[in-house]
Amino acid sequence: MSLVTVNIDDKSYEAKENSLLIDLLILHDIKVPYFCYHESLGADGNCRMCMVEIEGKKRPQIACDTFVSDGMSIQTASEKISSVRKRILELELINHPVDCPICDQAGECKLQDYYMDFGLYDSNIDMKEKVHNKKHIALGSSVILDRERCVLCTRCVRFTSNITKSGELGVINRGDKACISTVPGMKLDNPYAMNVVDLCPVGALTSKEFRFAQRVWFLKSTPSICHGCSTGCNIFIDHNQEKYKEDKIYRIRPRKNREVNGDFICDYGRLSYKNLQENRQQELLNKSNVISYEDALLELNSKISGSKNIVILVDANLYNEDIAAISNFSQKIGAKLVCPTECYFDDSFGDDWLKSDYKCANLQAIKNYKIDSLFSSDQQIDLLINFNHPSFSKFSSKQSVEFSTHKGSSAELVLAIPAYSEYSGTTINDANIEQYSQKAITTDVATISEYLSDLSKVAL
Repeated sequence: MSLVTVNIDDKSYEAKENSLLIDLLILHDIKVPYFCYHESLGADGNCRMCMVEIEGKKRPQIACDTFVSDGMSIQTASEKISSVRKRILELELINHPVDCPICDQAGECKLQDYYMDFGLYDSNIDMKEKVHNKKHIALGSSVILDRERCVLCTRCVRFTSNITKSGELGVINRGDKACISTVPGMKLDNPYAMNVVDLCPVGALTSKEFRFAQRVWFLKSTPSICHGCSTGCNIFIDHNQEKYKEDKIYRIRPRKNREVNGDFICDYGRLSYKNLQENRQQELLNKSNVISYEDALLELNSKISGSKNIVILVDANLYNEDIAAISNFSQKIGAKLVCPTECYFDDSFGDDWLKSDYKCANLQAIKNYKIDSLFSSDQQIDLLINFNHPSFSKFSSKQSVEFSTHKGSSAELVLAIPAYSEYSGTTINDANIEQYSQKAITTDVATISEYLSDLSKVAL
C-alpha cells in the first residue's frame, strides 16, 4: 500500500493510503475524543465525538469513518469543531447521573476527560428531569451494569459479537429508552467476559471483584507477564500499599502487545492475582520448626553433602534466570534435573485464541534447556529438591527439600520463595518470544538465585 501525505493542523504527516484517519490521529497523539471507536473493534460511528473539519467538505466528518488520501487537509481544533464537540458531548451527558464521587471509573473515565477538554459548560437539564434507568445489574458472574452511566458506544456488544462470537449482549429499545442488555436466556459468562470492563469508556460496566475496592489514582501499575498459561499475555499489575498495611494487588489488566495478546486477556489470567496473595509461605521451616536463613542454608548443604542420588524438580513457571541458576546448580552437585510437564496440560482449558493447553508460563525455557519432562516416580531417591513444581507430592525420597511460594509442603526443609509478581525476570512464551516482567510487590523473601548464590558461600 502506497504512502500519502496529509496535512493536520498545518503539519504534514505520512500515512498509508485509504487507512483510517482516526488511526493516524491516535498514532501521532493528536487529541481527538472518541467513545465508540476501538483499534481492536473497528469503527462504529455512533458517538460522533471524533468530528474533524476537512477542507472541501461542507460539514464536519467523523475521523473513524474517513479514509486518508493524498493532499487531504484537516483541522482538529478549530473553533467550529470545538463548538460541534461541545454540543455532542452535551447530548452524551444529558441523562448521565453525574455520580463521579462513587463511580469506580472515576480517574479513568473518558467522559470526565472529554468534559474537561472540550465541555466545561453549565447543564441545561435539571437532575430531576433526567431519564433514570436500572442500576447494579449483574450481567453474569463477574460484570455489573449501570445503565444510567452508559453512553451506548456498543464496544461491549461488538466485543461479544465480533471477538468472542458468543453474542450475549445487544441494544434493546429506542431513543432515550435504548440500553445494553443480555440476550434473553443468556449470561455474560464467556472466558473473556471481563474485557468489556476495560473496553467501557465510562463507568457503565464494572468488575465485581474490583468494585469499590480502591481508587485508581492510588494504584501503581507495573508491567508484567501473565503466568496463567504459556501464551504469556502482557499485563499490568495494579497494586497499592495503604498506610500501616502491606502492598496489595487489587487487579490485573491487559497490556497491549500486538504480537501476543492484542488488547485482551482471559478472565482466568485476570483473576489469578488472588492466588498470588493467598496462603503464602513466608517462613523457613525445618521439620515444621521456624529457622533462620543461615541455618536453612547450613541444613540444605548438609543434606546435599550426605546424599548420592539427588533429583531436582523445577517448575515451568520460574523465570529464565531461575532455571539457568538451577541448571548450573544441578550440574555442580551431580543431580538429575527434571520437569514433568503432564501436570500442566489441560486440553479443556485451551482454546484457539489466547488460552493455551499448558497452564504454565515458561514451558519453552524448559525445552530450550533440554530438561527432561518425563521421570518415573518409582526410582529410589536419596534427596529430592523441589523448586516449586506442583507434582512434588507424587515422588518419594529419603529426604526432601522444597522451595515453595505457598503453604502446604510436606518436605522436611521448606524454604519460602517469592511469587513472580515479587521479583523481576524473563519468560519465553509458546511462540518463542522472550518477555520481561518487572517487580511489582516488595518482599523480604529471598529469590532462588539468592539462595543458590549464598549456598555456594557455605558449602563444605
